[in-house]
Amino acid sequence: MGKRKLKRQLGLLQVIMLGTAGTISTEIFVLTGHAVGMVGPAAVLAVLIGGLLTYSIAINYCELATSFPESGGTMAYTRHAFGTGMLHYLVGSIDCLSSAFYASLSAVGFAYSLAIFIPSLPIVPTAIAAIGVFVVLNLLGVTKVGNAQIVLGGFLLLAFAIYIVAGLTRSTGFRWEVFTSGGTIFIHEGFRANFSRILATIALIYNAYVGFEVIADDAEEISRPTHNIPRGILLSLTFCTIIYVTVMLVTLGTVPWQELANSNTALTDAVQRFIPVWGVPMMAVTGIIATLTSVNSAMLSATREAFTLGRDGVWPKVFSRLSGRRTPYAAIILIGAVSALVAATGLVDFLSYISASGYLFVLFVATIAMLRLRKKYPDLPRPVKVPFYPLTTYLAAGTGLLIIAFTEKRALLFGAGVLAFFAIARYVGPSINRWIGAHLKAQEPEEARILIAAASPATIKSLTHLAAIIAQATEDSYICVMSVIVPGPDFSLESAKWLVRRIKPQKMSLMSQIVEKASVENVPLYTKLRAAPTIADGILEEIESRSNVRWLLTGWPGPMNADTMAENPVKIVLQKAHTNVAVLLDRGLHKVQHILVPVGGGAHSRIALRLAYEIAEAEEAHITALRVLTEEPEAGETEADEIEDKTAWLGEMIEDALEKIPECLSLRVARATTVPEGILTETAQQPYDLIVIGASEEWMLRTRLFGSVDDWVAEHAPCSVVLCRRYEPVSRAWLRYQMKMMEHEYRQNQQSSVEPNLYDPPGS
Repeated sequence: MGKRKLKRQLGLLQVIMLGTAGTISTEIFVLTGHAVGMVGPAAVLAVLIGGLLTYSIAINYCELATSFPESGGTMAYTRHAFGTGMLHYLVGSIDCLSSAFYASLSAVGFAYSLAIFIPSLPIVPTAIAAIGVFVVLNLLGVTKVGNAQIVLGGFLLLAFAIYIVAGLTRSTGFRWEVFTSGGTIFIHEGFRANFSRILATIALIYNAYVGFEVIADDAEEISRPTHNIPRGILLSLTFCTIIYVTVMLVTLGTVPWQELANSNTALTDAVQRFIPVWGVPMMAVTGIIATLTSVNSAMLSATREAFTLGRDGVWPKVFSRLSGRRTPYAAIILIGAVSALVAATGLVDFLSYISASGYLFVLFVATIAMLRLRKKYPDLPRPVKVPFYPLTTYLAAGTGLLIIAFTEKRALLFGAGVLAFFAIARYVGPSINRWIGAHLKAQEPEEARILIAAASPATIKSLTHLAAIIAQATEDSYICVMSVIVPGPDFSLESAKWLVRRIKPQKMSLMSQIVEKASVENVPLYTKLRAAPTIADGILEEIESRSNVRWLLTGWPGPMNADTMAENPVKIVLQKAHTNVAVLLDRGLHKVQHILVPVGGGAHSRIALRLAYEIAEAEEAHITALRVLTEEPEAGETEADEIEDKTAWLGEMIEDALEKIPECLSLRVARATTVPEGILTETAQQPYDLIVIGASEEWMLRTRLFGSVDDWVAEHAPCSVVLCRRYEPVSRAWLRYQMKMMEHEYRQNQQSSVEPNLYDPPGS
């Protein structure tokens, strides 16, 4: 079974804007003055050389990303080159956190930039709010992220175009005599001194060039990858290089370099000379936009890296989960939380070193992976090939080493410390997890009780057989078969308790005879009578009196309508019982050979899968996990693509519930007008002995037992049905139901035609 993939939705313009606008951040505003302070007018040469050297790395990424168009970028290339060992783990973890930290840096930069216009603005809440906006955009879909980047990046590029054109054409702008105000562009004595300072300047500004990595990180969501990825990478790098060189040239040709040295406002110092009225506000807004585009692209990189780490099994698999829009919602929430926490704790300056050194480590490993992959897969189809291989790749590796050699030592030390931390966590983590698991297991109740509440002898027999299967799959479990006696209108509760004591021997004997016929082996079992005002009260009191009830099993309550549903004992117990509940509709449950489990993706589908697997193991039966599709494929997605994706989704959900895909289980994805119709069509095509189905979010409604689909299937299915509900507070189920309904309404509004209600069965 293939892994579930992200959907290819990003076009060339979106890709270019992600690479270009995501690269141009506050570095060009802040680092211009620092670069000038290091080498004077030669900063223009340093910027140009840095851009040209970066092409060797960018071309490597073009070959790697088109040969392996997967999410994760360098992490994916490392996996293919060296396997899923320590290096793969370190590269993925460092790259992910570097991007998350960079998102925090940019968000805080946005807050400080905005505070120029609104001095009373709180910095931390504003930064967290900015992160929250881009979390929502990521949850809504990658196209929203791409479109936001087009809008923000369009303004950014327009502002720089105005800066460059006005600076080069106006008389108060660029002048050669100002650019060479010191008589030469080199301010240090001797070739060696100037050359070493230029290299140090390149190392200082180098992070301002590596934004194209976001394109490789998100390669799995780019349409026409062999066409759009290399063009996006090379065009974005070219645009950035042209902008950096010309902006630096205009700035140094407008204001003498001695005045700009180590200034944090070099660009605004220059623009107020050739656009005196509105130039400074324009560049201030441009700085704000630049921080937002960086937050957007960094969030996109970090979330896709976290998703890939989860999908590869390096991080918890929960981060590989995809929403209905095919967005990695768990990874998005994680990265959003981490970025907000970093912004809130004030550790931004500290973590900027980790971000900078992390990117250097990742870029260098990508180059090494390139050399390894050429040797390992010489015949691999490569849509884009690096020219002059291996010289270009050696140049890229040398560039990486050169930048590392001249990088600030604190950044390298911080990066080495983070690598050491993750390496230790890789080895120590499993031992800690085993200790926690053993500790939690020691605190669990020694014995788990399976409580059966039924009155009909035939139902008791079937429920006892089902309970025995569950008990055999769980260590230290036993069964309690309980009957509730309810006093009539002429009897008090005390009288009923007296009656229980009188009839207990006869009643228990009868129950024991019924239980013996259920063929329960190797499972402790006892019977019990309880008097209570109502059947529901008796069951709930029994559950509350002991904390070790793992399952409550009961029989189907029979035909019901909306008026009588709320007062039905099974409905009351279902809503109030603090334990898992299963209801059996017995249509002749004998030897079970074929089990059908409809999987809708809700919170209770996993417990249905687990229960079905336990039954299949005991009965040596086969399970079919069924996913019914009721909506047409989205635009740009074929029927085959959707079937492949939903099959992969189904397999991932089963792995999450059972920690494997058993040999006795097969996956099936079918299309139907409604979910009930799809389930019954499946039962007509192949005879099933049992259907096990989890409750929908409607189980907490007063007018449904387990949900409209569940109830309808139970009443119309040709075989026995087990409906189950995992314990959860009603408030949580209600909230999830409301969210699902809002999502359903949103999808309906997005479609041009009205589709049938997915919750209501045919003819309802």
